[in-house]
Amino acid sequence: MRNIFFVFFLISFNLIHSQVEPETPHEDDNVLITIIEDIPIAPGCESVEKNKRMDCFNAYMTEHIQKHFKYPKAAAKKNIQGKVLVTFIINKEGFVEKIETNGGHELLRQEAYRIIDKLPKFRPGLLRGKPVKVRYGLPITFKLR
Repeated sequence: MRNIFFVFFLISFNLIHSQVEPETPHEDDNVLITIIEDIPIAPGCESVEKNKRMDCFNAYMTEHIQKHFKYPKAAAKKNIQGKVLVTFIINKEGFVEKIETNGGHELLRQEAYRIIDKLPKFRPGLLRGKPVKVRYGLPITFKLR
């Protein structure tokens, strides 16, 4: 029986892609805001000091992915491995939306989508004291061993 090994690079999670989404059509879509006052807050991270919230967010994501991860049986059977980049938005209400997957085999993309789709409500990110949409990118590497 083959051991299944799953690796993901959560340390680089916020470095891959994190930006505030433009809210209205008249805002300049070419301007990317990469610094916000408050990042979205994961459940259980509300009482964490502001300067440690990204660590808490990353730890929460690590735990969530490990808890919900299931290597697709069909992919394991065919020895399918690879990296999937998942992008998603935590919207102004704190819900995950607009999940997209790129790279890797379709079976792996479906699993990556399923995992992120199970994320609960977050406290939304803030810019100038107002809730904003924040986009994140997360590479997930599927590897059999």
